[in-house]
Amino acid sequence: MKNTAMLKTDRITSDPAIMNGKACIRSMRITVSLVLNLIANGMSKADVLAEYPALEAEDIDQCLNYAATLKN
Repeated sequence: MKNTAMLKTDRITSDPAIMNGKACIRSMRITVSLVLNLIANGMSKADVLAEYPALEAEDIDQCLNYAATLKN
C-alpha cells in the first residue's frame, strides 16, 4: 500500500474563478492536466519549464504527485 501522506501537493490549487475550478498550479491559469499531458506525450521536465517559464521544477513534481493520489 502506498503512503500518500508523503506526497506533497501544496502548490496545487482549485478556485472556481480560475479555469472553472480545475486543479491549477499556484492559482495560475496552468492546469495540472496540461502539465501531465505534456509529460505523458514525451516532453521532458526541462522542455516544460522552457515552454512555461512561470513554472518551477517543484510544480511539475507536485503535478505528478497529485496524479498519483487520484483514485481510479
